[in-house]
Order: sequence, then C-alpha cells, then structure tokens
Amino acid sequence: MTERETWATRVGFLVAAIGSAVGLGNLWQFPFKTAANGGAGFVVFYLVAVLLVGFPALLAEFVVGRRTHINAIDAFERLGHREWRFIGVVGVATGFWILSYYNVVGGWVMRYILGSATGAYFGDPAAYFGAVSSGPEAVLAQFLFLSVAVGIVALGIEDGIEKATKLMVPSIVILMIVLAAWVTTLDGAMAGYGYFLSPDLDVMLANAGSVVPFAVGQAFFTLSLGMAIMLTYSSYIDEDDDLPFDGGVIVVTNTLIGVLAGLVVFPILFANGIQPGAEGGASALFVATASGFAQLPFGRVLGVLFFAVVLIAALSSAISLLEVSVAYVTDNYGYSRPKLALGVGVGLFVLGLPSAMDTAWLTWFDTFAYSLFLPLSVLAMVVFVGWVLAADAVDELREGAGDLSRFGPLWLWVLRLVVPAGVLLTLVLGFQDLFLGSDPAAFAPF
Repeated sequence: MTERETWATRVGFLVAAIGSAVGLGNLWQFPFKTAANGGAGFVVFYLVAVLLVGFPALLAEFVVGRRTHINAIDAFERLGHREWRFIGVVGVATGFWILSYYNVVGGWVMRYILGSATGAYFGDPAAYFGAVSSGPEAVLAQFLFLSVAVGIVALGIEDGIEKATKLMVPSIVILMIVLAAWVTTLDGAMAGYGYFLSPDLDVMLANAGSVVPFAVGQAFFTLSLGMAIMLTYSSYIDEDDDLPFDGGVIVVTNTLIGVLAGLVVFPILFANGIQPGAEGGASALFVATASGFAQLPFGRVLGVLFFAVVLIAALSSAISLLEVSVAYVTDNYGYSRPKLALGVGVGLFVLGLPSAMDTAWLTWFDTFAYSLFLPLSVLAMVVFVGWVLAADAVDELREGAGDLSRFGPLWLWVLRLVVPAGVLLTLVLGFQDLFLGSDPAAFAPF
C-alpha cells in the first residue's frame, strides 16, 4: 500500500474545501433555486439553514475525517464502529450519483463559453439551450469536462487538487467581484436587487412548506455535505488545525460567493425585462442569463467572462467529488492514481449518459439528490457523531481550536437536536413533494 498523501499547507486545504463548496451549487443551483422559490424569501431560509444545520454538520464531517485519516467508508471501522460503515457507503454513492449529472452541466458551461464568443445563442437562447443540452453534442461536452477533472485528480492531492484550486478559487472571487461591480451600472438593476434581497414575510410563510426542503438541500449541496467530500478532505489535514475556524471560513466564503452570484444574475435579468423563474428547472440559469447577455452591449465578452467563472467553479467541485471515490480505492488497494481516476471517470460517464441524452433525466437525478439522498446521508452522519462518537467528537473538535474549543458542548447539542430536526423536516417535506404532491409526474424522467 502506498503512503497516504496530505495537503502541503493548511491554506491548501482551506482553498480546496472552499473550491469544493463554491461550485455549480452557487453559480447554477443557487440563482435558479432562488428564482423558482420566490426570491429573497428563499435566501432567508437558505441562510438560516446554513447557520443552524450546514455549519454544525460540516464540523461533524471534519471531526470524523481528521480523527481517522482515512477514506469515508473505512473511517467508521477505524473508529471502532464497523456497523456504521454504511454512512460512508451512502456518502460516496451520493457523491457519485451527483457527479454523474454534474459533469453534464459542466459540459453545458463549456458550450456556453463557445456560444458567447461566437454569439451563437443571441438569436434564440431557448433554442440554443435545447440544441446543446441533450443528445450527442451534450455527451461529447460531458466527456470533455469529465476528462479535465480526471486529469487533475490523477495528479494527486498536492500536485493536482491543491495547485489547481489555489488558482481556481481566487479567480472565481476576483471575476465575480468584477461582474457584480459592472452590473450596478445597468438600468433596472435595482429591481433585481430588490427581488433578491427584500423578502416578503407573508410570501415566505405561505410557501415555507415547499421552500424549506430546497433551502436545506441547497445548504447541503453548496457546502458539499452528505457526499463524503469534507470527510475525505479533512482526512488529509494535521491534528493542530482549528476545525471551527476553518469551517467558519469555508461557510462564510461560500455564502458570500453565492450571494455574489445572485447580485450578478438578477440585475442582468431585470435590466432586460426577463422574469426570474419563467424558465424553470435545469435550464433556468442558461436560458435566462444568456437572454440577458444577448441584449447587452459587449454581450459576447461578458458572456465569456461569466461562463468562464462558472466553468472554473464547476471544475473545483467536480474534482472534489471525484476524489472521494478515488480515495477509497487508493487507501485499500494502492493502485496508481491515474488508473483509478480513469476507471472512476468511465463509471461516471456511463451513469451520466441518460442525463446527457435527456434533461428530464437530469432533473430527476437532481431532485432525488436534493430531496432524499443528501438529507439521508447528512442525518446518518450527525446522529453518529452526536450520539455515538459524542465525547470523542468534542475532544477532536477541541484539538487546535484555541478559544473556540469552549463551544464544543454547545455544538454537540446542536448536532444532536437542532440539525436532525431540520433534516427530518426536510425529508418529510421532500418526500411529500416528490411522492404525494398534486403532480407526481412532475419529476418523472420520461
């Protein structure tokens, strides 16, 4: 068995974890989930979910990863609780499931960079999306995107993931700030800010039942929870790292970039008279935003810049999802990374073919991930850490935490009571929406 790799620096871990969190969840999912669920009210529910559910659950994965220094499946056996290995299995499987269609969306982004440069979608953005989002061209784009992610992971932790994300994450932040500053000059931008930042309490309360599952699911998705990513990444760090501080940096940075995405997308839409949510589902960001660029001066340049940011973010998350599966096989069998990354990539490509051939399948995969797989995975993790690992979890959290170590007992009780309550509510509402709603065919992949 080969010697296990580690991060070269603590900054490398933080940047890689932020890169995992700051992906399509922020730049694709967050704007269209916000538009589909009423605007600013969804943002409020999302922020509450991040604080009360996402952050404590993130620390739970950190604790297990750093304490065991091994992959997500074998971590529970190393802790002396082999019967809980199913948590790691569910997490790895969930990440694999999500990455299968995530690669398809990454392929779309590649096509939109080209489409922006040539102006190909300017005449009819909806028709352009229909042409590139499914079929043989989408399969080819999926393959190209996945090949880049496989290549980065094949290079290893320090030479591949760490170096790539150190370049990617600052690029995302800088480009998003530039775009957010530019959209302030657009006529009608204030209406976009109002839609995104001014919640209507009556609308929030009336729609809470349908919005909460997506808000909590969005918190899980954007923080890379329930997919064994943060457990895997934290298994490569040292004992003296301050887990609460690192977790806080990741949560705050991720949230700010998500907000930045909204501050870019919604002013563009309103400045061009485009109603948010008019284009639903997976096409929302692409059709609506492309329509905006088609009507703006320098639309080609702005389109290339925006979708370049989205591509960088997509890749930073894709490599983290791919690493979860590669880490398990590397720890157990010691095969070379390039061969492992390629083998996992082939499996992902095959599973992603239905999503590449028909966007209805992609919507189906995404809906089940949000409503069922992610909440179930997170619930199992927090129950284990809160009630089984318990005191050992608090001790691990305190290692290297300095003054923040005194919050360990409070974190444990939040993990035991508040987080499971929020996740269970999400599961119940998500199950009701999926299987007991007025239109059960809404999520059928055919």
